[in-house]
Amino acid sequence: MRALVVVGLLAVLALVFVVVAMVRDTQSDGGLAGGCPEGWPMADVTLREPKDVKINVLNGTDRIGLASAIADDFRNRKFQVKKTGDEKKQIDDIAVLRYGPKAVGSAHLLRAYFLDNAEYEYDAKRTDDVVDVVLGSDFQQLATTTEVNQSLGDLGAPVAPAGSCPTREDD
Repeated sequence: MRALVVVGLLAVLALVFVVVAMVRDTQSDGGLAGGCPEGWPMADVTLREPKDVKINVLNGTDRIGLASAIADDFRNRKFQVKKTGDEKKQIDDIAVLRYGPKAVGSAHLLRAYFLDNAEYEYDAKRTDDVVDVVLGSDFQQLATTTEVNQSLGDLGAPVAPAGSCPTREDD
């Protein structure tokens, strides 16, 4: 009988300890902008759906009409294509994704459409939420829906670039 009382008392104490620990938890926003150094840009790490992603599609190759054709492919996948055009300089890679702090989550999604084979150019001073997709000479096609989903699983959650603080749109 005495052992039963001791076990009951320990259970109550454990419950109180857990409740107190949860109430006093200072890491509930772990990884988000709580302790951000002054002056660092806030990187929106919200993983977007295609319909919420704004892109410019640029042709960094000598293939005529590539940007327009791939822009149509992105539109068919529900992306918001803002502009198409030619890049001044030829790109040898598959693609280059250029973006700023407001487009980190969008760029993360786009990485999957290139099976994480695109180069990334993060610009902390950029103020828009648009990702420039510059197609290179090694580009062949966008990934299929199944490949995108698998690639997203491999990539995990979006991460704030070095020198920025992670935040989410709803914070």
